[in-house]
Order: sequence, then C-alpha cells, then structure tokens
Amino acid sequence: MAEIRSICVYCGSSPGRSDIYVASGLQLGRAIAGAGLRLVYGGGTRGVMGAVAQGARDAGGRVMGIIPRFLMNKEATEAALQRLDELVVTDNMHQRKHRMFEESDAFVALPGGIGTVEEIVEIMTWGQLGHHKKPMVFANVAGFWNPMIALLDHMRAEGFVHTGHLVQPLVIDRIDDVVPAILARVSGADAGDQAVIDRM
Repeated sequence: MAEIRSICVYCGSSPGRSDIYVASGLQLGRAIAGAGLRLVYGGGTRGVMGAVAQGARDAGGRVMGIIPRFLMNKEATEAALQRLDELVVTDNMHQRKHRMFEESDAFVALPGGIGTVEEIVEIMTWGQLGHHKKPMVFANVAGFWNPMIALLDHMRAEGFVHTGHLVQPLVIDRIDDVVPAILARVSGADAGDQAVIDRM
C-alpha cells in the first residue's frame, strides 16, 4: 500500500447541535498537520468542515480545498478560501468527489449530514469493487456513527455485502487515535488500541 501523504476528511458544513463536533474537527485538523500530512477536504469554511481546515492551518499544516463553483458562496467565503494552500474549483459534485479521491491516501468521516454519508459510502463502494485499498475511517465522535455501523452490520448479516473483506473501515471513538490508526493500517501494524475496531 502506498505511503500516506494526504488525508481526506468528509464532514458537515454545519456545526451540528453539540460543541463536540466542531471541537473534534479542530482536533483532527491539528492531528493531521502534526503528523506532517496534508488535509484534503471539501473547501467549506463553515461548520465542522471549516473547523478541520482551521485546525490544520493553525498547526502549520497544508490544506487543499476542493469545492464546486456553485457552493463557493454557500459553504465558504472568498477571503477564507484565499487562505488555503491549494484551492480547486470544480464544475460539479462529481468532479469534486473524484478529485478528492485522486488527491487522498486515506478517508475519514467526521459527523455530518446526507452529503457526508454519500461521500464515505461511495468510497466504501469503490473499495468493495476493488478500485482502491486506501484506509477508510468512521470518526465515531460521541457515538455519532453507531446507527450507520449497525446498518452496515445488518447489510452484511442479510447477505448484501458480498466482498466485505474489501470494505473494512475503521471505527474509531477517539480523535487522537485516527491518524495513528491510519498509519498503522498502512504499515500492517496493529494499532494496539481497543478504540480501533474493524466491524465489516
């Protein structure tokens, strides 16, 4: 498996109803930067999305934002976008997702809405089809992803996940464990932490 240079983070452009979501975004951004890795994300400057980018920038990290033109005034401000190290403006969501995939060596889903679910599910689908072997993580902040993990377990139990060995996302409860778990997954080492669970 290739070396980890960039981590893509999927998350909400809203802050959510608990302060823990934005705090987790800041913490993950700092952790990615602290490991010397580049953050790739959806380019938004608000909500959890903005917090991840801010955390990475505050820690001296490199940030690439990828955003469709039609969302630039909805999810971001022009001034904030100019502070990113790299900005890619796409024509549509499909181009955005494909570019995020190309630029990233691992994928993390923080709390978010329908768009966040769609993004991480697509990455798992591509993994199931054998298109990549990049690490995938559910950052299970305050148990946010428990219903999703239960649904995935149900799909498998009912016989609808036929190549589950190709879809093995890590479910990680502590933000501090996310980056080490990704690096351990790539190196083939055991992360050695009960917070890291292969559930599929």
